[in-house]
Amino acid sequence: MILVAGGTGLLGRDVVARFVGRGRRVRVLTRDVAAGRSALGRLADRVELIAGDVRDPASLAPAMVGAETVVAAVQGFGGREAGGIPAVDRDGNRNLVRAAAAGGVGRYVLLSIHDASAADPLALGRAKAAVEAELQATSMIPLVVRPTAYMETWAGIVGGPILATGRARVFGRGQNPINFVAAADVAPVVEELAADVDGAGRTGRTIEVVGPEDLSFDDIVARFSAALGRPVPTSHVPLPMLRAMAIALRPIKPILAAQIGAAVILDTIDRTAAGAGPESATLHRGATTFETVISGLVASSRATAEVRAGT
Repeated sequence: MILVAGGTGLLGRDVVARFVGRGRRVRVLTRDVAAGRSALGRLADRVELIAGDVRDPASLAPAMVGAETVVAAVQGFGGREAGGIPAVDRDGNRNLVRAAAAGGVGRYVLLSIHDASAADPLALGRAKAAVEAELQATSMIPLVVRPTAYMETWAGIVGGPILATGRARVFGRGQNPINFVAAADVAPVVEELAADVDGAGRTGRTIEVVGPEDLSFDDIVARFSAALGRPVPTSHVPLPMLRAMAIALRPIKPILAAQIGAAVILDTIDRTAAGAGPESATLHRGATTFETVISGLVASSRATAEVRAGT
């Protein structure tokens, strides 16, 4: 049986659907079973949902009973209520690793990020590196997937205001190239690692999953403009203002401050996919382009607008 933590999120839902399609028994760990059932839709009837919160170690032991493999796809970077990177991506994932090891789980698939290390300028990268180290110290088979930034997530962040208002706001200069990969290209990698009980999954592996090209946020706006067939007026929040906001918000809204701080890093530090990471890593390059993801988002937005207009 495969336990998926984070199975109701962007990547998790795809992974769960793939396991179900293979006829595998799947258990989904969720903080709220009712909300998890709603997020999974019809898929919920084909899996077992169990309540548990990675921030609460005592809640995790029941989820491990009978689990042979754990897929850890939880994340707290984008939320404002979950506790953010320290509580979820670092400590929460550590709790999950420890619970799996204590529960006798044999294989553990960790969703990390590209080139995660203790020296990563991004707090998320440092948190994931700490969890990787925790996993490597257990007797479980460590299977680490390290994707770059998800296209779907950033298409929503950048494109949401464009589709709603016709205008874009970019945090920083918007000229720093970043590698983006489609979650749809990451899910098959996770599927194969978790489901391959007789093959390469018998030994630990690290796979860096990257996209076909590096793009700046200004490039993404330009692609939205092309998909919409019209110019997109764009304003930029200057870096000095972002740095000041990150400092000012730290005492009162630490999670938002951390997200703004991450925006500064993404605008100033190399986040391209220059290599495959450590010598032990394998490189997998996804084929989905950002144009494809944007086209889908624009089409969905237009379809929604047409439905609303007809009601």
